[in-house]
Amino acid sequence: MTTDTRDRAAVEKELWRELEKSRCGMLGAGHVPRGHFVPMTAFAEPESGKVWFYTSRGGDLAGVGERGAPAMLIVMAKDQELQACIRGELRTTSDTLHRDKFWSPAVAAWFPKGKDDPNLVLLCLTCEDADVWVSDAGMLKFGWEMAKANLIGSTPDVGGHVRLTFP
Repeated sequence: MTTDTRDRAAVEKELWRELEKSRCGMLGAGHVPRGHFVPMTAFAEPESGKVWFYTSRGGDLAGVGERGAPAMLIVMAKDQELQACIRGELRTTSDTLHRDKFWSPAVAAWFPKGKDDPNLVLLCLTCEDADVWVSDAGMLKFGWEMAKANLIGSTPDVGGHVRLTFP
Protein backbone atom coordinates (compact mmCIF):
# COMPACT_ATOMS: atom_id res chain seq x y z
CA MET A 1 0.00 0.00 0.00
CA THR A 2 1.33 3.42 -0.81
CA THR A 3 -1.31 5.57 0.86
CA ASP A 4 0.22 8.82 2.08
CA THR A 5 -1.02 9.43 5.63
CA ARG A 6 -0.87 13.18 4.99
CA ASP A 7 -3.67 12.69 2.43
CA ARG A 8 -6.69 12.15 4.70
CA ALA A 9 -9.08 11.64 1.77
CA ALA A 10 -6.87 8.86 0.39
CA VAL A 11 -6.68 7.18 3.80
CA GLU A 12 -10.47 7.34 4.17
CA LYS A 13 -10.93 5.93 0.66
CA GLU A 14 -8.53 3.08 1.49
CA LEU A 15 -10.37 2.32 4.74
CA TRP A 16 -13.73 1.99 2.96
CA ARG A 17 -12.13 -0.01 0.13
CA GLU A 18 -10.60 -2.45 2.60
CA LEU A 19 -13.86 -2.83 4.50
CA GLU A 20 -15.78 -3.46 1.28
CA LYS A 21 -13.12 -5.94 0.14
CA SER A 22 -12.78 -8.00 3.30
CA ARG A 23 -16.30 -7.53 4.72
CA CYS A 24 -14.92 -8.72 8.06
CA GLY A 25 -14.54 -6.98 11.36
CA MET A 26 -14.84 -7.38 15.09
CA LEU A 27 -17.81 -5.43 16.47
CA GLY A 28 -18.38 -4.46 20.08
CA ALA A 29 -21.07 -2.21 21.54
CA GLY A 30 -22.26 -0.88 24.85
CA HIS A 31 -21.70 -3.10 27.84
CA VAL A 32 -21.61 -6.54 26.25
CA PRO A 33 -22.25 -9.08 29.05
CA ARG A 34 -19.36 -11.31 28.02
CA GLY A 35 -17.17 -8.28 27.41
CA HIS A 36 -15.92 -9.39 23.99
CA PHE A 37 -16.04 -8.14 20.44
CA VAL A 38 -17.90 -10.37 17.97
CA PRO A 39 -16.79 -11.29 14.44
CA MET A 40 -19.29 -9.85 11.99
CA THR A 41 -19.76 -9.52 8.26
CA ALA A 42 -19.79 -5.81 7.48
CA PHE A 43 -21.57 -4.14 4.58
CA ALA A 44 -19.98 -0.74 4.05
CA GLU A 45 -21.82 2.23 2.65
CA PRO A 46 -19.10 4.90 2.26
CA GLU A 47 -21.42 7.52 0.79
CA SER A 48 -23.48 7.61 3.99
CA GLY A 49 -20.68 6.82 6.46
CA LYS A 50 -22.55 3.75 7.68
CA VAL A 51 -21.79 0.06 8.09
CA TRP A 52 -24.60 -2.50 8.14
CA PHE A 53 -24.73 -5.94 9.78
CA TYR A 54 -27.19 -8.83 9.95
CA THR A 55 -27.51 -10.58 13.29
CA SER A 56 -29.88 -12.79 15.24
CA ARG A 57 -32.52 -11.43 17.59
CA GLY A 58 -31.20 -13.30 20.66
CA GLY A 59 -27.62 -12.04 20.35
CA ASP A 60 -25.94 -9.49 22.59
CA LEU A 61 -25.50 -6.95 19.79
CA ALA A 62 -29.18 -7.05 18.83
CA GLY A 63 -30.18 -6.22 22.39
CA VAL A 64 -27.68 -3.40 22.68
CA GLY A 65 -28.70 -2.04 19.27
CA GLU A 66 -32.35 -1.79 20.29
CA ARG A 67 -31.41 0.81 22.89
CA GLY A 68 -28.74 2.41 20.72
CA ALA A 69 -25.21 2.36 22.05
CA PRO A 70 -21.67 3.49 21.37
CA ALA A 71 -19.84 0.87 19.34
CA MET A 72 -16.48 0.09 17.79
CA LEU A 73 -15.59 -1.91 14.71
CA ILE A 74 -12.05 -3.27 14.41
CA VAL A 75 -10.78 -3.82 10.85
CA MET A 76 -7.51 -5.54 9.95
CA ALA A 77 -6.45 -5.99 6.35
CA LYS A 78 -5.39 -9.46 5.35
CA ASP A 79 -2.10 -8.08 3.98
CA GLN A 80 -1.52 -6.24 7.30
CA GLU A 81 -1.16 -2.91 5.51
CA LEU A 82 -4.19 -1.32 7.18
CA GLN A 83 -5.59 -1.56 10.68
CA ALA A 84 -8.46 0.58 11.93
CA CYS A 85 -10.82 1.14 14.80
CA ILE A 86 -14.08 2.81 13.76
CA ARG A 87 -16.23 4.40 16.46
CA GLY A 88 -19.89 5.30 16.16
CA GLU A 89 -23.40 4.53 17.32
CA LEU A 90 -25.02 1.14 16.76
CA ARG A 91 -28.79 0.82 16.36
CA THR A 92 -31.20 -1.80 15.16
CA THR A 93 -33.32 -0.77 12.21
CA SER A 94 -36.25 -2.08 10.25
CA ASP A 95 -34.95 -0.46 7.06
CA THR A 96 -36.12 -2.86 4.35
CA LEU A 97 -34.20 -0.97 1.65
CA HIS A 98 -30.85 -1.83 3.26
CA ARG A 99 -32.00 -5.29 4.34
CA ASP A 100 -32.69 -6.03 0.65
CA LYS A 101 -29.63 -4.14 -0.66
CA PHE A 102 -27.09 -6.37 1.07
CA TRP A 103 -29.04 -9.64 1.07
CA SER A 104 -27.12 -12.52 -0.49
CA PRO A 105 -27.04 -16.34 -0.50
CA ALA A 106 -24.39 -16.16 2.24
CA VAL A 107 -26.68 -14.10 4.47
CA ALA A 108 -29.65 -16.31 3.60
CA ALA A 109 -27.73 -19.35 4.88
CA TRP A 110 -27.97 -17.90 8.41
CA PHE A 111 -31.65 -17.04 8.13
CA PRO A 112 -33.54 -20.02 6.66
CA LYS A 113 -36.90 -18.22 6.71
CA GLY A 114 -35.54 -15.54 4.39
CA LYS A 115 -35.69 -11.78 4.67
CA ASP A 116 -38.76 -11.99 6.89
CA ASP A 117 -37.17 -14.43 9.34
CA PRO A 118 -38.37 -13.35 12.81
CA ASN A 119 -34.82 -13.86 14.16
CA LEU A 120 -33.29 -11.47 11.62
CA VAL A 121 -32.11 -8.13 12.97
CA LEU A 122 -30.44 -5.46 10.86
CA LEU A 123 -27.89 -3.30 12.67
CA CYS A 124 -26.53 0.04 11.48
CA LEU A 125 -23.28 1.58 12.70
CA THR A 126 -23.28 5.31 12.04
CA CYS A 127 -19.57 6.09 11.92
CA GLU A 128 -18.29 9.09 13.86
CA ASP A 129 -14.52 8.72 13.68
CA ALA A 130 -11.76 6.22 13.06
CA ASP A 131 -8.14 5.72 13.94
CA VAL A 132 -6.38 4.23 10.92
CA TRP A 133 -2.85 2.86 10.69
CA VAL A 134 -1.40 2.30 7.23
CA SER A 135 1.83 0.63 6.28
CA ASP A 136 3.68 0.30 3.03
CA ALA A 137 6.30 -1.91 4.62
CA GLY A 138 6.37 -5.27 2.91
CA MET A 139 8.46 -8.00 4.52
CA LEU A 140 11.74 -6.74 3.01
CA LYS A 141 11.23 -3.10 4.03
CA PHE A 142 9.97 -4.14 7.47
CA GLY A 143 13.10 -6.23 8.05
CA TRP A 144 15.33 -3.42 6.81
CA GLU A 145 13.64 -0.84 9.07
CA MET A 146 13.93 -3.12 12.12
CA ALA A 147 17.61 -3.80 11.46
CA LYS A 148 18.35 -0.12 10.80
CA ALA A 149 16.51 0.97 13.96
CA ASN A 150 18.48 -1.48 16.09
CA LEU A 151 21.80 -0.52 14.51
CA ILE A 152 21.53 3.24 14.70
CA GLY A 153 18.95 3.68 17.48
CA SER A 154 16.25 5.22 15.28
CA THR A 155 12.52 4.54 15.09
CA PRO A 156 11.42 2.28 12.24
CA ASP A 157 9.58 4.01 9.38
CA VAL A 158 6.92 1.49 8.40
CA GLY A 159 3.85 3.72 7.91
CA GLY A 160 1.68 6.17 9.75
CA HIS A 161 -1.48 6.89 11.72
CA VAL A 162 -4.47 9.10 10.89
CA ARG A 163 -7.58 10.01 12.85
CA LEU A 164 -10.57 10.52 10.56
CA THR A 165 -13.91 12.10 11.40
CA PHE A 166 -17.05 11.39 9.44
CA PRO A 167 -19.83 13.89 8.75
